[in-house]
Amino acid sequence: MFFHSHSQATDSEPGSGFWRQGQVLQICDLQALDDRSNRPYSLCMDKRNPDTQTHILSTGRRLTALNGYAGVGLSELLKEAGVPKGSFYHYFQSKEAYGCALLKDFANDYEEKLSNTLNHPGKDGRSRLLAYFAQWRKQQTGDIPEERCLVVKLSAEVAELSPDMSEILEHSVKFIVDRLADTLREGVADGSIGAHKDSAELAGTLYHLWLGASLVAGLSRKNTALTSALRVTKVLIPVV
Repeated sequence: MFFHSHSQATDSEPGSGFWRQGQVLQICDLQALDDRSNRPYSLCMDKRNPDTQTHILSTGRRLTALNGYAGVGLSELLKEAGVPKGSFYHYFQSKEAYGCALLKDFANDYEEKLSNTLNHPGKDGRSRLLAYFAQWRKQQTGDIPEERCLVVKLSAEVAELSPDMSEILEHSVKFIVDRLADTLREGVADGSIGAHKDSAELAGTLYHLWLGASLVAGLSRKNTALTSALRVTKVLIPVV
């Protein structure tokens, strides 16, 4: 995988560790080794993108969404990201430390998007909740793996592997359920949602419904379960 930066130079300097090609400046570490095969391969990084840690995490998130945490080997991650092993261990002391950073990065991003949806100033509480779940359905079966919920993909797997990673997911789930409960209460206040006994309990029920539907959708490769979950959600959220 090549990451390009623009340059006006067109000359080449073979053997120097870099070359210019058209308007592209490519900087390569030709000595990096695949730790699985011990065969040299070329790793090219964009000199204008010093945030290697973010790049590793975004690549890891996409691969993890497809293959799970244990299903992504270090060699595969480094090849796909285009970074040498030394860069990985500069930012992460171990694969578990990387896993924790991956989940924190996911949680922060997800919570920001969740807040944007549930805080939409032009919609009432019920509309905001339904918009959130409609977006969940779209992303969970969409063509962009990194947009899928890692809680769905990793919850069972991480519980067996790492208490620290499990705790990060648990905190993220609590944040999500709390925000859903807040939006239910706001819906009651603005008149778009009918009175109900316990907003926190209903929020948890809705979230668990969607987790289960997402697991089934992942197995079947169809969105039937998610479509059903959206229909049930509209019934569970009481109308006035």
